[in-house]
Amino acid sequence: MSKELSYYEILEVSTNASIAEIKKAYRKLALKYHPDKNPGDKEAEEKFKLINEAYAVLSDEEKRRVYDMYGKEGLSENMGFSSSMDMDDFMEIFNSIFGDSFGFGRKSYSRYSNSMPYPLDLEIQIELDFNEAIFGTTKEIEIEYKTPCSACKGTGAKDAKFQTCNYCKGAGQIVMRQGFMTFAQECPKCDGKGKTPIEICSECQGSGAQLKKEKINVNIPAGVDMGHRLRVPAKGNMDNRGNRGDLYIHFDIKEDEHFIRDGMDIYIEVPVFFTQILLSEEIKVPSLDGELTIKLNPKVRDKEQFVFPNKGAFNVNNPSQRGRFIAQIKIIYPTKLNSEQKELVRKLQESFGIESKPHKSIFESAFEKIKSWIK
Repeated sequence: MSKELSYYEILEVSTNASIAEIKKAYRKLALKYHPDKNPGDKEAEEKFKLINEAYAVLSDEEKRRVYDMYGKEGLSENMGFSSSMDMDDFMEIFNSIFGDSFGFGRKSYSRYSNSMPYPLDLEIQIELDFNEAIFGTTKEIEIEYKTPCSACKGTGAKDAKFQTCNYCKGAGQIVMRQGFMTFAQECPKCDGKGKTPIEICSECQGSGAQLKKEKINVNIPAGVDMGHRLRVPAKGNMDNRGNRGDLYIHFDIKEDEHFIRDGMDIYIEVPVFFTQILLSEEIKVPSLDGELTIKLNPKVRDKEQFVFPNKGAFNVNNPSQRGRFIAQIKIIYPTKLNSEQKELVRKLQESFGIESKPHKSIFESAFEKIKSWIK
């Protein structure tokens, strides 16, 4: 029997990981293994359940303390925690982190209509420019969605005629016994329906669907980012009653030449010549809101950051909140000097006197010490 992974191993974090590290690991793994991204993949679904179970414990200070001391058994005995939560519980955890608007909602998880052989919810990906994601935009997009095949009434079977599945005998499940344990899983032949087509529909090749195209205008709010998705109600695939599922839009954001985004924070690198630092110059820096002013001084160091609160990207769920705008200094030094420049630098150095050679006073005692060692 393989070793059972600890909750820390499931989330791929160390045992002394901070809450922020745990949350970051959870976001990454939950998106990767979410059932909507892995339809029909039982292994991914089980992984998703374990990830949520681990997060439910490690994100709770008291549960984590008990788990660290006593393991899972301690959680069951001391806190009434059960690892047999259903999928709705796990979706609740997921939505508490990602939110309903840009997470994977419950309706999205119930993607299949009992009467349709294809999912009603539709997912697409669109590319946005950096500024479109920051400030929001309206996009006209063309979607291709499924409607029921008229020849087979959306069943995928010729003349909508079925027969009892000969693999599961109509039960829709396969039951296996191992010792005193009994396991049931969805029938792989009929996908749990208990029946199979007598003959595949030649019009749709068994898909049950015909394709239609439609152009729609989508309002994209300010602040969307990679990993977010937008739900557009009733713009998904259609069932045989004329009802449509939802459209879910994933975003691919183009990079910008100057700005770098990290969540709601926006970074820009500001190259400055070393003389600008020494002369305490005032420089103008481009930002999302226009120009910002930075006052340099001789104490400024390379990679030092000037932080401007509430000047970053908008919170997609609360536009009144914004992240930070961070200008990071990059000091530029000359790589070559001509003879005139060398002479000017030499005069400048001499004008500082002993200050221009701080190593001399610092190392004098060290030199004397070394001399005594090598006598």
